[in-house]
Amino acid sequence: MELSKVISDILGILPWPFVFAGLIAMGAYRNPGVIKKMVLGASVITLLLAGLDAVLYFVGWSTAHHAPLGSSRGLGAWVDVNVLTILMSLLVSFVGLVVTRYAYTYMRGDVHEGRFHQWLSLTLGSFLWMIAASNLWTFFIFWIAASLSLHPLLAFYRGRPAAVLTARKKYFVDRLADGSLLVAFILIARTLHTARFAVIGSTLMNFSGPLPFALQLAGGLLIVSAVLKSAQFPFHGWLIQVMEAPTPVSAVLHAGIIYTGVLLLLRLEPLVAQETWTGDVLIGIGLLSMISGSLMMMAASNIKASLAYSTHAQMSFVLIECGLGLYSLALLHIMSHAVYKAHAFLSSGSVVEQFRAPKLQRGPVFLPASRMLMSVGVALGSVVGVSVVMGLPLFAHVPLLVMETILLIALIQMVMLALTEKAVEGIQFVGLILGLNVGVSLAFLGLGSVFNGFLATLWPPVAHANGGVLQYVLWGLIIVSFVGLLFVQYNLPRIRRHPWGLAIYLHLYTDYVDLIVTRWVRQLWGCKIVQASVLPAAHPSEVLS
Repeated sequence: MELSKVISDILGILPWPFVFAGLIAMGAYRNPGVIKKMVLGASVITLLLAGLDAVLYFVGWSTAHHAPLGSSRGLGAWVDVNVLTILMSLLVSFVGLVVTRYAYTYMRGDVHEGRFHQWLSLTLGSFLWMIAASNLWTFFIFWIAASLSLHPLLAFYRGRPAAVLTARKKYFVDRLADGSLLVAFILIARTLHTARFAVIGSTLMNFSGPLPFALQLAGGLLIVSAVLKSAQFPFHGWLIQVMEAPTPVSAVLHAGIIYTGVLLLLRLEPLVAQETWTGDVLIGIGLLSMISGSLMMMAASNIKASLAYSTHAQMSFVLIECGLGLYSLALLHIMSHAVYKAHAFLSSGSVVEQFRAPKLQRGPVFLPASRMLMSVGVALGSVVGVSVVMGLPLFAHVPLLVMETILLIALIQMVMLALTEKAVEGIQFVGLILGLNVGVSLAFLGLGSVFNGFLATLWPPVAHANGGVLQYVLWGLIIVSFVGLLFVQYNLPRIRRHPWGLAIYLHLYTDYVDLIVTRWVRQLWGCKIVQASVLPAAHPSEVLS
């Protein structure tokens, strides 16, 4: 019990260094050097506390074989201590330190440097509070607080019309998500007579058969909120155009804030997973967004836009994993994606330099039949061999089989690329390719098994329930979509030579669907967007006016 109280108290303390730094900065705009040192110090303290909390939690988990939960008073009474909140707090604290350290020098000399660090600090603090919230209303308050704190960062360069327009597009989408979420929370609280996340799951177990209409409606509204927050098609444009903001903002958004919608689904998994249709809806929306995002990424003409479309497609993939019921895998996905994406954005300048170097000519689009068979054989042997050694069921759990098939497609692509760049020369090259395939398979399936073990107390493994023909059609579409995207990627130059292919390519490049959303936002705010281009830089909070 004492260990549980320490863990919950530390988790309750985590947001305060960022919040204190942001609040103190309000009266110290003229001394940006002090502000950014406070924010950087807050990020260091937060990461150290989050690391200590994670160590204590897993020490308690390993000795007691369950999450070290217990009642707590003080700061710890406002948080939920479980493996999800611990890991997500550690992840956001780490990304926060990386981004604040990068912004320490990146924003040097900017006339509004102090304000930038203030809003960055408040955004990180609000997000940490939302992650650990123990009830619906605290979650909702900081869901909105994180969005409003991020808004001045997105519109930081007030003199750029595109930046102001993008910030307002996100503001418009966020307010739709807020309204949907508020109605969902009211329905949940009124029907279940509780607002605590830890109690909602146990209360839902009392229902046998279909859930009441109010809870089914709440589940649908939760999906709407999650989809809007995850920048899914057709409300994805703001995520792509957010590059008008400073690079640290893009990094903290794509490596942290964008997971708000998925975090909502993970926190309310007992309700979302109760009905089969919710998973089908998530898979359908995720597939549509993943296909459109991947194709637009292929048509993008600059590196940051490609990175943004990549995030759009990756978030779609995470929603598909949630729709398949693979919540542990979804958490592993967003943690690995966050680390990669933060590095990708903060090092995008060096990537530009690499693209200025002469490019090697690619090999033939189609490989000989023998090498195609070799690619399939090596990848298939690696996945099946690792699965058998680890004792994973190959056919007993269909959603897991779908993910293993996607892994197989990725490995086939890796082998094909290797064979395209270099002809097979001896056993060493074959051994290297085989070793890479086995290593990737071990990493994917091994980490997935580890996360399933850690998260068993939060999301107990359940037997797969047959949802009918529709589910099998959706699962088949997932595999077909990945194969189709791989085919398009390899044959894009040929496709663009056809008139219909060039027309589709231009439509993807222009992103006409987002233009419709842009027109809505322009009509909503009228001519204020045009006026913003000629106004001098103003206080970030004035952007909402």
